[in-house]
Amino acid sequence: MIPGSSRNHPSFRRSFLFALQGFRTALSTERNIKVMLCFMAFAICMGMLLRIDVLSWAIVLLCCGMVISTELINTAIETVVDLVSPEFHPLAGRAKDVAAAASWVISITAAVVGILVYIRAIVILLS
Repeated sequence: MIPGSSRNHPSFRRSFLFALQGFRTALSTERNIKVMLCFMAFAICMGMLLRIDVLSWAIVLLCCGMVISTELINTAIETVVDLVSPEFHPLAGRAKDVAAAASWVISITAAVVGILVYIRAIVILLS
């Protein structure tokens, strides 16, 4: 397929199925995706338990989506790096480390945001 051409371009439905296949593959092969999904489930349960407001839900769900998306991008980058550089190369290692750092930064940021949202909810609930 040539980028930008409509020739042999998959339909929207087929593209969606490819995305689901990619998510299933990441879920079955990447431990960190499973860990992040467990944290997402915990965040949702905490939100329900603390009865957070709509804006807080939007913030929590946005953070969860960003963490999962970044982890998927990290996985894709690591996979491509392994494909083009099967043997160890310092630049390949650097690319993988930087991609992992992006996932780490967004995870820490989401955790801090979550703490702020849930502390606010606890204060409101107790007052």
